[in-house]
Amino acid sequence: MSGPKFTDAMKKDYTILIPDMTTIHFRFLARIFRSCGYRVEVLYNQGPAVVDEGLKYVHNDTCYPALLCIGQMLDALHSGKYDVHKTALLLTQTGGGCRASNYICLLRKALDKAGFDFVPVLSLNFAGLDENAIHFTVPMVVKAMMAVVYGDLLMLLRNQTIPYEKEKGAAERLTQAWTDRLLQGFCSPRLISRRTLRKNLDAIAASFAAIEKDVTPKVKVGIVGEIYVKYAALGNNNLEQFLYDQGCETMVPGLYDFLMYCVQNSLEDFRLYGGSRVKKAALTAVVRFLNGIRDEMRAAAQRHGFCAPSPFAHLLELAGEVIGRGCKMGEGWLLSGEMMELAELGYANIITVQPFGCLPNHIVAKGMARAVKERCPQANIVAIDYDPGATRVNQENRIKLMLSIARENLERKVPLRV
Repeated sequence: MSGPKFTDAMKKDYTILIPDMTTIHFRFLARIFRSCGYRVEVLYNQGPAVVDEGLKYVHNDTCYPALLCIGQMLDALHSGKYDVHKTALLLTQTGGGCRASNYICLLRKALDKAGFDFVPVLSLNFAGLDENAIHFTVPMVVKAMMAVVYGDLLMLLRNQTIPYEKEKGAAERLTQAWTDRLLQGFCSPRLISRRTLRKNLDAIAASFAAIEKDVTPKVKVGIVGEIYVKYAALGNNNLEQFLYDQGCETMVPGLYDFLMYCVQNSLEDFRLYGGSRVKKAALTAVVRFLNGIRDEMRAAAQRHGFCAPSPFAHLLELAGEVIGRGCKMGEGWLLSGEMMELAELGYANIITVQPFGCLPNHIVAKGMARAVKERCPQANIVAIDYDPGATRVNQENRIKLMLSIARENLERKVPLRV
């Protein structure tokens, strides 16, 4: 289903709306788009109205993240806040074996039904799936990569500080302060230098380490799952805040790992099926470069006493213990590997979150729980489904049951790895 085209001439006058997923990262990414001449705004509207809009224009058996993203956009168009004749919408398009590849078609169909067929829809993809796509330049890609690294570190340090801070709100204020400071720097070419990245990452970690903390042990909970529901408070009923209120520390694997997973999958295709040696060598170099940037983030966190993610090579090994790396539908082998990684790092109480109808992630999350427990007996795993018909009370009660076991294990001081 085609729609109106977004032309270069529209960049000056049109506001492009993007649904939120992970707030820190998306603020950085929006700033990058603005530095390239796009007028971009991230949507933060939540509540029942968003779900109702999604249910009105998207079939309720469709992927829950699609329903929420489209609901957010239509709620914004109906709000009166925007000139709908000067507004465009942007959604990602993965190209994989997932309904996320069809979000653009679902959105255009919903716009037609709602009477907004004149609103352009842009696709964010790297596979040439849609001619009405955002065209990335090399500087945009490099800045976006840096934005994800900064976002991952801020998310990591914030999550490991909030449960222990003596002055409530200190970690949140520091996160906001660093976000504002980094936003100013995205216009500078120096931001993309390795030296500047290393300096900034170290300064960020040092500032979080300086927050005064109460070191009373807390239940440590890891969150894995479908990428939107894992990160978006709208998609998981504000799961992280619920866990903070329960006195827990959380660990959410970074968005950068998902980007590396996508590139690594191309290398896995060469391993399984063969292909051009030149292309394989180029992809190997890209993975090595991306891994080097990730290691800068890991080193900064470790230098200042924080728990850092495992090396990506180790994550690959962990995933290979339980699942073939040719399994790449949805979050594929990465999700199974992340459960193993979290158990090894001490976050053995694991919540896997996924849309109710997401078959790939049910297989690689809920379906792999037994295999993970066989190798990590300390793992305490609960699978939580999210969809319009699931009640928040039921979801939270199931998590509370898992946490009751976690508290018993904490008191018994269960070993991290057997």
